[in-house]
Amino acid sequence: MGTIGLPQLVGVVFWCALAVLLFGLWRRSRLWRAGRAASVDWMGLLAIPKRYLVDLHHVVAREPFVARAHVATAGGAVVALLIAALNYGLLLRSRWLDAGLLMAGGVMLAGAAAMAWRRRRPPARLSRGAWSRLPYSLMLFAGAVIGVALAGPAVAPWFAGLIVLALAAGAAELTLGIGFGGPMKHAVAGLLHLGLHPRAERFAAAPTATALQPLSLCPDDLGVAAPRDFAWNRLLSFDACVQCGKCEAACPALAAGQPLNPKQLIQNLVAGMESGAEESIVAHGIGADTLWSCTTCRACVQECPMLIEHVDAVVGMRRHLALVDGRVPNKGAEVLQQLRETDTQGGHPLAARHHWAVDLDVPVLVAGERSEWLLLVGEGGFDMRYQRTLRALVKTLKKAGLQFALLGAAETDCGDVARRLGDEATFQRLARQLIDTLAARDVRRIVTPDPHLFHCLKNEYPALGAHLEVWHHTQLLADLLARGTLQPIKQATAQVMTYHDPCYLGRYGREVNAPRAVLKGIGITLVEMERHAERGRCCGGGGGAPYTDVPGKTRIPDIRIADARQVGAGAVAVACPQCTAMLEGVVGSRPEVFDVAELVANAVGAT
Repeated sequence: MGTIGLPQLVGVVFWCALAVLLFGLWRRSRLWRAGRAASVDWMGLLAIPKRYLVDLHHVVAREPFVARAHVATAGGAVVALLIAALNYGLLLRSRWLDAGLLMAGGVMLAGAAAMAWRRRRPPARLSRGAWSRLPYSLMLFAGAVIGVALAGPAVAPWFAGLIVLALAAGAAELTLGIGFGGPMKHAVAGLLHLGLHPRAERFAAAPTATALQPLSLCPDDLGVAAPRDFAWNRLLSFDACVQCGKCEAACPALAAGQPLNPKQLIQNLVAGMESGAEESIVAHGIGADTLWSCTTCRACVQECPMLIEHVDAVVGMRRHLALVDGRVPNKGAEVLQQLRETDTQGGHPLAARHHWAVDLDVPVLVAGERSEWLLLVGEGGFDMRYQRTLRALVKTLKKAGLQFALLGAAETDCGDVARRLGDEATFQRLARQLIDTLAARDVRRIVTPDPHLFHCLKNEYPALGAHLEVWHHTQLLADLLARGTLQPIKQATAQVMTYHDPCYLGRYGREVNAPRAVLKGIGITLVEMERHAERGRCCGGGGGAPYTDVPGKTRIPDIRIADARQVGAGAVAVACPQCTAMLEGVVGSRPEVFDVAELVANAVGAT
C-alpha cells in the first residue's frame, strides 16, 4: 500500500461514494415524486449558483459568523470533491491538483471547526443528535482530504489505511445522509430546492411572491390531506430543512405557548413523506390545533435560510380541513358562515360599513361613475374604534384636496380571512364579486388602511384576472407629505413613540419605509423595537387566529406590547385595523396606540 496503493484506494472510495450518493438520491427522489405534479422551470437549475450565493446567503448573512463558516465548509467541500474526482476518480495524479486539494481541505476544516466551536454552547433552537455530530464528521473528512493531498510517494501502509478510513467515514456522512434522511440530505435537496423552488418568483422580487395560489376546487384539488397531496417540489423543499430553528425562534405562536413549532411541523411532514402513509397528516402526526395556531405572519419564511414556505404548507392543510372535513374551530366556523350569508365577517348589514362617514360628505361611487381615488375600508369599518381612524383619514384626504369616493353598501369582504381559514371556495366567490363591483366603476387608484385588503387586491387578485393599482394609506400619506400637499402645523405627539410593522404590510407587502417617512414627516422621532421592519413581531391578528383562538400560555399582543415597553415607548404607531384591535386589547398599563392616519390628522390640523 505505497505510493500507488493510496491513490487507487482513494479512487475506489470516491467511486463507491458516488455510487452510494446516486443510489441515495434516487431513493430520496422516489419519495419526492410521490407528490402531485408541479409546473417547474427546469432552467432554474442553472440559477442555483446565484440563488445559493446571493438569495440564500442574504438570509444566512444575518449571522455573519455562521455565514462565513457555512461558505468555508460548503465551498471547501465542493472544490475538494471536484478535485478528488479529477485527480483520483480519473487517476490524473497531479501534484498541482493535490496543492488545490490541500487548500480546499484546509478551508473546509476551518469552516467545520468554526461550526463545532459554535456548537459548544448552541442556541436552544438548534437541533441536537446527528446535527451535533455533523461538524466533527466534516472535520474528519476535511482532515482525510488534507492527508491525501500531503501523502508523499512513500506513505506508510498504516497511515494510508487511516487516511482511507477517515475519508470513507466522512464520505459516508454525506452519501448515506442523502439516501437515508441524515443531516447532509439538505446539501443536495437544498440545492435542488433552490433550482426548482415552488415560488420561483421569489428570486425575481415579484410582487406576487407572497400570494397563495388558487385551487381549482375540483374533487382532487381540495387542499392537503396526506403528504402525496403536496406538489412534489414542496416535498423536496421539506428535505432542504437544516433544523436551525430560526423559524421557531421567530414564530409568535410558539412564543405564546401555542402548539405550533414551524421546525417540528416541517420535520413531521418529512416523517409523513418517509413513511409513505396515505392517511390524513392531521390524524397521524400534526394536531389540528397546530395548524390553527398559525397567524400566517410569514416570520418563519422570512427567517428560513433554506427559503422553505411554511405558511403555504399550513394553509394547504387548512384547506382540506375546511373544505372536506368542515373542521374549523371556535368562532372560525361562524365567521365563514357569516361570510357566505352576508359577505361580512361579523354578519353586519353591508350599508353599516360606512355609517361612520354619514356626516363627512364623501361621495359613494355607483356603477358607471368615475373617481380618481376609491377608499376601501375593509372590515374595520364596522369597528367603532377603527372608525376614528377612518374619519381621521378622510378629513386628512379632504384637507389635501384629493378627489375620492367610497363604495358604500357595494363594498363586500375581500375574502382574505376565508382564504387563510382554508375556505378557498368562499374566498374565490368573494374575490370575483368584489372584482366585478370594481370593474363596473371607473377607478384609477384604490387606497386602503387595511394591509390584509391591500395585499389581497394587489397580490392575490391578479391570479383571478384583476390587475389593480392599490395603495396603502401610509404610502399615500407619505406621498402627500413629500409633495408638500400636506403641511404639519403642530407636533403630533410629545411621547416617546415606536412603530409596529403589520405583517401584511411589512413582510407581505414589502412596505416598511412609507410609514416611517410619514412619521418623520410630521416630526416624530421613532425608537425602534428589536424586531421591526421586515422582521417585525406579529400582533397575533392575522390568519383568522383571533377567531380560531387556540389557547397558549400568554397572548401574542402581550408579547408585542412588552417589546414596546422594553424600548421605553409611551405610544405605539400602527397602520392596520387588526393591529389596533389586538394591541389595544392588552389589559393593564400599556402604551397608547395610534394609527398613523390619526397622528397625521392631528399634525396637519385635520381633526
